[in-house]
Amino acid sequence: MRRIRVLVVDDSVVARRLLSDAIASDPALEVVGTASHGGIALKKLPLLNPDIVTMDIEMPEMDGLAALAEIRKLDRKLPVVMVSSLTERGAAATLDALALGASDYVTKPTSASGVAGRDQMLAELVAKLKAFGGGPTAMHPATHPLARHQPLAAPPARTTTTATNRRRIDVVAIAISTGGPNALAEMIPQLPGDFPVPILIVQHMPPLFTKLLADRLAARSAAAVKEAAAGDKLQAGTVYIAPGNHHMLVHRTGPSVSIVLDQGPPENSCRPAADVLLRSVAEVYGPGTLAVVMTGMGHDGLAGCRAIRQQGGQVFAQDEQSSTIWGMPGFVVEAGLADEILSLGALPAAIVRRAAVGRGLPLSIAGGRG
Repeated sequence: MRRIRVLVVDDSVVARRLLSDAIASDPALEVVGTASHGGIALKKLPLLNPDIVTMDIEMPEMDGLAALAEIRKLDRKLPVVMVSSLTERGAAATLDALALGASDYVTKPTSASGVAGRDQMLAELVAKLKAFGGGPTAMHPATHPLARHQPLAAPPARTTTTATNRRRIDVVAIAISTGGPNALAEMIPQLPGDFPVPILIVQHMPPLFTKLLADRLAARSAAAVKEAAAGDKLQAGTVYIAPGNHHMLVHRTGPSVSIVLDQGPPENSCRPAADVLLRSVAEVYGPGTLAVVMTGMGHDGLAGCRAIRQQGGQVFAQDEQSSTIWGMPGFVVEAGLADEILSLGALPAAIVRRAAVGRGLPLSIAGGRG
């Protein structure tokens, strides 16, 4: 089988060697070249014809953002995975890179994370290179045993955009990962400021990144958007994003529901994990839950959607065509758990329509703040 051709771009000799050795150790990948800054990478692209590029952000002469912008002028589809630092500056630059068209990112380990942190980052990078390059880890959910052969306690879902389930909902819980920042930037600003229920989001991102993501969405949205804090009482029309490195749950005390954060073990190699949130909202809100599973690698959210369906709740899944990676929503669809399968463009209006059911509200999507 033809190996996936990777160009590694980083100004550090040590980092180039580390990344190249990890990539070359996987039989599905090969390093076809390296570059010490973006200008050299641009010259090598037509000569090496890589299938995918890893791009450091902070480099001399031409940094990763400038190089990415030039690459996108030449090729809109070439996958580029950014390698960023786990700092506020690195987080901001990474979100800028995603907005410019980067496919995904990994964060460099801090000195405190040691060998384990380094190995985790390298494993994550290799998995993403294989997924975007069409390698074995990009296995279609239909072929994966997790998606099938697990009996559903509730009746099978209707995987159709004409679902007739019209129960009132009291919360929206969104599970999202790879491709998520751009998808959320398209969807959340379209939700109205008077949205009648709270919205909880697990986006797989590290600390600092989730706060910056929330701030950027808040600046563009009619609805209030914030990084969740422990003890927050859920309010209608507010979007709560789980903070990096913390699971987010909900707890009911009398008529009010509040946010609980913990640092329990990662699930599906994630913290925050969507399954943790979805199980929690299923327990607290039962049939009043609407789960929305969007673009992302892996199967986080599958078990949580199963719990929601068992409690009588509803599930939307993003379709394959509009997903950056159809992993998380694909597993939900293949397991028969999706009430509706919707494009990214159709999701805001569908969520608004569902939230209006049982309330007699003339809700409509918003235009955002530009």
